[in-house]
Amino acid sequence: MDHPHNSSDPDVADVRGGFTSTRFVLVEPSHPGNVGAAARALKTMGFSRLVLVSPRVPHVQSDPEAIAMAAGADDVLASAHVVPTLADALIGVHWSIALTARLREYGPPQWTPRAAASVAHEQAVHGEIALVFGNERTGLSNEDVERCSALAHIPANPAYSSLNLAQAVQVLAYELRTRYLSADDLTPVASAAASAGAAGPGEPAGPRAASDDIESMFTHLESALVALEFLDPANPKKLMSRLRRLFARSGLEREEVNIVRGIAKHILLKAKHTDGGTS
Repeated sequence: MDHPHNSSDPDVADVRGGFTSTRFVLVEPSHPGNVGAAARALKTMGFSRLVLVSPRVPHVQSDPEAIAMAAGADDVLASAHVVPTLADALIGVHWSIALTARLREYGPPQWTPRAAASVAHEQAVHGEIALVFGNERTGLSNEDVERCSALAHIPANPAYSSLNLAQAVQVLAYELRTRYLSADDLTPVASAAASAGAAGPGEPAGPRAASDDIESMFTHLESALVALEFLDPANPKKLMSRLRRLFARSGLEREEVNIVRGIAKHILLKAKHTDGGTS
């Protein structure tokens, strides 16, 4: 996925592994004005990479309302990348965080925007990361949430917690900018959050697994569990959701994904051999 990595913000000119490796993903945005306002929110914070998943208005980048709300961030809006699915938007991403307005019973770990920004700072050093925002009315589906590595929740006024899409983008972009430009050490709380997926002292982390590789791993693993009759496809309950949550906490490396897929492959080969021998 090609994106411009330039920023007109002099503060970010020498920053590596942060502003240029972070993409903001809007899933099925309904209103062109929100897309334009989101582009403006990104540019004010020094970001430029905007991805739109199946926007309701075709060619929204050239929509007059979007251009008007971009208010000078026309370059960010014009260079927005449009893709059909969230899976396409996350190609090449090794860590992603979904913004959600409500608590989820299942899914990845959930943090405040500030704690999430600290983790993002740690993860951006290793490669591409993404922040994922849902549709204005329905938010993100459970399937979309489970595809991400972590969740962020803005602790707004519970009596009126509704934020406009662009406002939510602004909050997360601000927290990321603050963290990316800060030279201070992480606080103990943020450090604990960042430990998810970070290597321990003296233990260098291997290359992080990309989102599409992780999804292929889950597909492979699910097939193996079905072959073992450990997972009943007619009554799966929440097994795969729980496994996704478990792996999301670990921060998968590429080699670890290969190990899991190797296990799944041998399970399937063994199951096929057993079935062939008993038929």
